[in-house]
Amino acid sequence: MLEIRDLVKVYPGPVAALQGIRLTIAPGMFGLLGPNGAGKSTLMRVLAGLLEATSGSVQLDGEDILAHPERVRARLGYLPQDFGFYPALTGEQMLHYLLTLKGVEAPGGLKKLCGELLDRVNLADAAKRKVKTYSGGMRQRLGIAQALAGNPRLVIVDEPTAGLDPEERHRFYRLLAEIAAERIVILSTHIVEDVAVLCSRFAIVRKGRIVANTTPTAARADLAGKVFEGAADGAALEQLTRTHCVLQAVLWEGKNRVRVYDADGRAPEGFEPAAPTLEDAYLLRMRAPQSESAAHLEAAQ
Repeated sequence: MLEIRDLVKVYPGPVAALQGIRLTIAPGMFGLLGPNGAGKSTLMRVLAGLLEATSGSVQLDGEDILAHPERVRARLGYLPQDFGFYPALTGEQMLHYLLTLKGVEAPGGLKKLCGELLDRVNLADAAKRKVKTYSGGMRQRLGIAQALAGNPRLVIVDEPTAGLDPEERHRFYRLLAEIAAERIVILSTHIVEDVAVLCSRFAIVRKGRIVANTTPTAARADLAGKVFEGAADGAALEQLTRTHCVLQAVLWEGKNRVRVYDADGRAPEGFEPAAPTLEDAYLLRMRAPQSESAAHLEAAQ
């Protein structure tokens, strides 16, 4: 169990990147969803021991991560958002180098462990290829291989699917789902699909605060009968934004389709009920006043 209590991180300025984060995360896949700049990466770096928190506590299975980070590093796997590789090295050489830097030890030697890890992330056939020839998805899988070294209890992956094409993304989804069956995996992302596909539970981060902590099923159910879809352009759309909470307006087959939320379940004229999506729930939290989001979170807990 990972327990985060009243975690605060203030940068010089001052800039409050984290403002009292409280989360309890059980084994399995947990999603941390929010826009760029919301504080997700700061939280990930604090958990990984790369940043010192201003205040608060973090415990992994009762062990204080903030007070004794050296005791936890061996139980931690981390794939940061920007993971650097040496392009002239082969995948096998790169992984061996990373495991050496991490101080990983293996009974059968690092070469054997590298082979096992590359096989696990489906890179055994590409072990002798230079990293510069790897696709984006292959590089992410190599990053996961180093994160899994030492059989960590906690694995943190920060924006792992950004820039991947659909096929590589779904291949990476399967890999993450597999490793989450054995440990705590925190997936930090701004992509709603990542959470919808992988996470049984997730939190939404906005301006350094948790504004929702729920499940995908509950988030959608909470909007049942309150989301409507219809067509609106120009002045009609402008008027609609003054009277309703417009979640999104997108072109669909050349026509402007608008989704709106109404807490009382009253459809705008010409609009029809629509099945709520996780994206609707996320966009609503992004548009709601911060105080309203906080009140909703307290009620849910």
